[in-house]
Amino acid sequence: MSPETTSLILAELHSIALWSMLAIAAVVFVSLLFISAPYGRHARGGWGPGVNARTGWMVMEAPASLLMLAPLLLLPMNLVIYLFLVLWQVHYFHRAFLYPFSLKSSREMPVSVVLMAVAFNTVNGFLNGGHFVLHADWYTPDWVTSPQFIVGLLVFVLGYYGTKRCDAILAALRDEPGDDYKVPQGFLYRWVSCPNYLCESVQWFGWALMTLSPAGFVFFAWTVANLMPRAISHHRWYRETFADYPRERKAIIPYVV
Repeated sequence: MSPETTSLILAELHSIALWSMLAIAAVVFVSLLFISAPYGRHARGGWGPGVNARTGWMVMEAPASLLMLAPLLLLPMNLVIYLFLVLWQVHYFHRAFLYPFSLKSSREMPVSVVLMAVAFNTVNGFLNGGHFVLHADWYTPDWVTSPQFIVGLLVFVLGYYGTKRCDAILAALRDEPGDDYKVPQGFLYRWVSCPNYLCESVQWFGWALMTLSPAGFVFFAWTVANLMPRAISHHRWYRETFADYPRERKAIIPYVV
């Protein structure tokens, strides 16, 4: 098969996957408003066998990290794309291979949830990595001085910082391994129940701006479709579980939702 034919096939598969993922994101968003994904505080029976949460996180996040190494093998040296890949790995290498070892909960997550996450991360890695393979010519050296890159990078870094700080606050609530939940306080928790989800959404909006890629914007749409309904579920759970939960807090967007 010639390189031209291979490129055409990749472009066609990429386009089909892109539009399919956008359509599925809308379905996922509506579905999760009514059905909370059954892991963490929303864990419940009826979703099949379980797996240790640490193992589950590692297995389901690893494809996003590993698949984005493909552009390194398929492309000539492109320093702009390499910078994007470093930023991607800062998030996903940590999420797949470091974050799981910080988990203190003894809860399991259903294998079905892990497999759905593996499917998403595989397709998402293909979309974002495939975009760089198909459109490497976009990313000339002057891309890093463009307004969209500078603003996008700033948004990405702020979102990443906020996510990690919020996660650290949650982790500090558990002095010992166990499943007891407490009410987080301080930083962005003053305004919303799930600022970590807000910040992760901001982070991937920054990614979409930096790359100006359709795949990046679809990823941002998926992030919102997944995390906003979960934040609403968390918010409802907090209010039902803690009688003194701050009434002024919203779920994910201060003063709005």
